[in-house]
Amino acid sequence: MVQIGIVVGSTRPGRRGRLVAEWVAAEAAREHPAVGFDIVDLADFALPMLDEPQPALFGRYGNAHTVHWAQTVARFDGFVFVTPEYNHSIPAALKNALDFLYAEWNNKAAGFVGYGLHGAARAIEHLRLILAELRVATVRTQVALSLHHDFTFSDATEPGEFEPGPHQRQTLTAMLDDVVVWSRALTPVRVGTAA
Repeated sequence: MVQIGIVVGSTRPGRRGRLVAEWVAAEAAREHPAVGFDIVDLADFALPMLDEPQPALFGRYGNAHTVHWAQTVARFDGFVFVTPEYNHSIPAALKNALDFLYAEWNNKAAGFVGYGLHGAARAIEHLRLILAELRVATVRTQVALSLHHDFTFSDATEPGEFEPGPHQRQTLTAMLDDVVVWSRALTPVRVGTAA
């Protein structure tokens, strides 16, 4: 069975990423019942700033938290990254989590669900470049959730309930279809590399 990790890229208190990831997981389970989808919340891992003495390329992890993170990432065939946009880019916690590992990311597929004032479009573009260096194949279709249209505001500053527009579900379905197909297609590459 293909396994897809839904990575929650923000660890900020009050973040909306977990709500978005739960929506992705529910839709994914409905659309692809033969595929395993699990939420991978970076807040649950509490990774410190990169503290491995050797570059990730060598795969010689010396810290228990790195080994645990590597085992988690390694079990997936593909990913959906759920990310906000911070200052034209991705959250530091997500970049840090990516930098901890190398081979565990290789030859897998990824899709994106961004949320923010502009759907995290610039963060996703940055994330595509980072993942290319990690040998992750990214799909074209991406979900761009707007704080103004896909969330209701509980007060003047903080978005409250998450209510994605109906078109977002169609885009999510198309993106998930691609991630699943590409994850399956890359299986022989991953198996050949491991042999």
